[in-house]
Amino acid sequence: MRRPVFIAEQARHARGWIGRLIAFVMARETWAHNRGAIEALSIAETDLVLDIGCGPGRSIGAIAALASRGRAVGIDPSELMVEIAIRRNRLLIQKGRAQIAIGTAARVPFEDRTFDKAVCVHVVYFWNDLGAAFHEIARVLKPGGRLALLFRTNADKKSVSAFPAEVYHFPSLAEVIVPLEEAGFAVERRSEIGRETNATPLLLVAQRR
Repeated sequence: MRRPVFIAEQARHARGWIGRLIAFVMARETWAHNRGAIEALSIAETDLVLDIGCGPGRSIGAIAALASRGRAVGIDPSELMVEIAIRRNRLLIQKGRAQIAIGTAARVPFEDRTFDKAVCVHVVYFWNDLGAAFHEIARVLKPGGRLALLFRTNADKKSVSAFPAEVYHFPSLAEVIVPLEEAGFAVERRSEIGRETNATPLLLVAQRR
């Protein structure tokens, strides 16, 4: 069943009471994928880790638990999602172990070479320019920093048909890897979360050169 455009728009930029409902659903629906991407980064206890498109902020707690002497930072373009994520992680924020801010992959509000790791789950569909986004992520990662990127490609015909093309763009694998490498990343590994079929999301782990 094809999702209505107004629901897809909420996934891209949540607002209002529908956005709050979407936040609740997202926190449950994508948790296994977020957990898999986080585990792939092998987060060290002193790492500074950026969650790009953090949504309602469920991953922030998991990241902070691994980076016990570091910090988990989430960015999202939606003021509503940032508000929900701050409320969810208020104790970690008070202790200085987490931070949530308005931001996008194309405009990350932090200094060059700030982060050791970055994670981005089911967000590339909404980026207008993948090359610009990957260059910006490379800018805020330290040399040798790693990015875990999880997404569905256009090979997943079920998802392509279920989400409106006006909002979601499912890229080919090449459409992601080429600009990723041009931005200065080397792909370390690629794998699928779940069964080995085209319907499963793809996980790329890349290192900033």
